[in-house]
Amino acid sequence: MKIKGLILPLVAAGCLVYAVVSIAQTQPTRELTHPPSSPPRSTFENTVAAVGLVEPSSEAITIGSHLSGIVDSVLVKAGDPAPKGTPLFTLDVRALKAQRSVAAAQVSQATAQVSVARESLTQARRRLDSANALNDPRAIANEERADRASEVSKLEASLASAQASVELAKAELGAVETDLERATVTSPIDGRVLQVRLRAGEFIDGGADSRLILGRTDPLHVRADVDEFEIPRLKPGSRATASPRGNAGVHIDLEFVRFEPLVIPKRSLTGDSTERVDTRVLQAIYRIVPADAPVFIGQQMDIFIEASPRQSES
Repeated sequence: MKIKGLILPLVAAGCLVYAVVSIAQTQPTRELTHPPSSPPRSTFENTVAAVGLVEPSSEAITIGSHLSGIVDSVLVKAGDPAPKGTPLFTLDVRALKAQRSVAAAQVSQATAQVSVARESLTQARRRLDSANALNDPRAIANEERADRASEVSKLEASLASAQASVELAKAELGAVETDLERATVTSPIDGRVLQVRLRAGEFIDGGADSRLILGRTDPLHVRADVDEFEIPRLKPGSRATASPRGNAGVHIDLEFVRFEPLVIPKRSLTGDSTERVDTRVLQAIYRIVPADAPVFIGQQMDIFIEASPRQSES
């Protein structure tokens, strides 16, 4: 009877042990980990921190086309230098060349008409001069003299019209020649090709197109977004340093260029619970001083700007 009374407590104790072991095995194992890289640190006593992007000193220029059409050839690739006037790509100009031939023929035709009108006018004036040279009224009737004068007036008007037709035809030819020149898109500045996503055979619409981008890369700039609450602490000409994201050990000296005059809404959100969607930022432009700095255009940078101390700290 005593043994039977111990069975239930033993079973309960076994279940308890099994439950404890099961729970212990299902708990996640937490191991202390270290960040892959140290966070960036400021070298200034009073600092305003900001996030910035590397950009060309000319800003990124989206190359467009004056005309719409099929791309005939792309003459550059990403990374190529593009001095001002360098051809970047050309459009199919077969239709424009045909229009040029038609316009040139119209110029030739109008010029020939001017020659005919001028010769007819010369003859008409000669006949009128002959009539006016006759002093005897019996030699030629007054009506004949008036008809010859009227003919001269008509031919003068015809010559003026033919000359206007020549000018119009030349203007049309010039317009076609201009379109032929505009069919070759050239670099507007001394810069470098940053991106090419344009291929021969693709259609490009007239106006801005984001498939070919260039900019001046000597020097490079950094555009830093400074929170509006930190604006009172900033001063023009303040020193600044930058570190590429993921490489906090690199400190790149920056040289102040300007503040953008317009405070704009913040576009890149960090996800911080205290951050408001309606936060606005002042954009500060800095020049990257070392020409061989290990950065790429579009790369994100952690920026530290020397600033005045906070009011509570002064």
